[in-house]
Amino acid sequence: MQPFVYDGLPSRVVFGQGTLAQLRQELEHLGCSRALVLATPQQQEQASRVLELLGDKGVGVYADAVMHTPVEVTKRALQVVKELNVDCTVAIGGGSTIGLGKAIALRTGLPQIAIPTTYAGSEMTPILGETSDGIKTTQRTLDVLPETVIYDVDLTLTLPAVMSGTSGINAIAHAVEALYARDCNPVIALMAEEGIAALARSLPVIANNPTNVEARSDALYGAWLCGTCLGSVGMSLHHKLCHTLGGSFNLPHAETHTIVLPYALAYNAPAVTEAMARIGRALGCDDAAAGLYDLGRAVGAPSALSELGFSVDDVERATEIATRNPYWNPRDVEAKGIHRLLSDAQSGKRPQADSGGDQ
Repeated sequence: MQPFVYDGLPSRVVFGQGTLAQLRQELEHLGCSRALVLATPQQQEQASRVLELLGDKGVGVYADAVMHTPVEVTKRALQVVKELNVDCTVAIGGGSTIGLGKAIALRTGLPQIAIPTTYAGSEMTPILGETSDGIKTTQRTLDVLPETVIYDVDLTLTLPAVMSGTSGINAIAHAVEALYARDCNPVIALMAEEGIAALARSLPVIANNPTNVEARSDALYGAWLCGTCLGSVGMSLHHKLCHTLGGSFNLPHAETHTIVLPYALAYNAPAVTEAMARIGRALGCDDAAAGLYDLGRAVGAPSALSELGFSVDDVERATEIATRNPYWNPRDVEAKGIHRLLSDAQSGKRPQADSGGDQ
């Protein structure tokens, strides 16, 4: 066995059905009494219910979180934090809302409680991605890791089927890249394979029966595992491409990850044969890249970046941005191969092993 280093991240996880009822107790566990509830405009009503649960320990709702955590939105939220003398944030929603909580924590040191309603996984990571002037940048620091995460299966029952599928495959992306991360270790490898398998078996069930509690529980369990992978080891090509497409082209986060993942994996396939075998085993197929593409079709996800508004003419600029600054990847990141990868993803062509290569 190769030598490795494993750092366990200091998060408290509360998992189950009906666990939202423990929110006030968890706030008291942190020693906080003036919580601001964060949400997107679409989840303002849900945020208001959370505020009611908090009683006199809740001071208000800020429901202006948006995709890719724009710095200007964070600045407005910080003004509310100051005006209400907030001592904790409670983020309910997906990656957009949890990202805002992290951005506030980075600038204030305030503790966070994250209540995910999707399978994004951001709640388990010390990673913050922010967008400014059309460029999305990321940083990794324990200053943005939520202190407490409440997973309540009941909150996912109303997540639309297609959104469940794309959110779940977004989570799978974290585990896929963790399996060939430069700093992967045996603990994370076990979590990654288990997380992929849990989501792969539950997402098609949810697509056909969104209120299946067993499948929802399995998917949320898988999302927790995959999020832990994302928070524990480094990522590479896939996440770099998706940050480029999200930050510079404003493509939706989960859908973009869902479409790009099979192509990024096919590009890296020659350099990650062991990871390919583990991913294929978790998916129950021989070709991991094709298996991920087929999973997307099984859950009704979009199959091409063109469906998200990414045009053929955008491929050149995206390639330039994605290859501008060097970053680690198990296979060399070459402009010609990345251009081909993005072209295939733009058109939705079925991926083949080494589809991003220079053959």
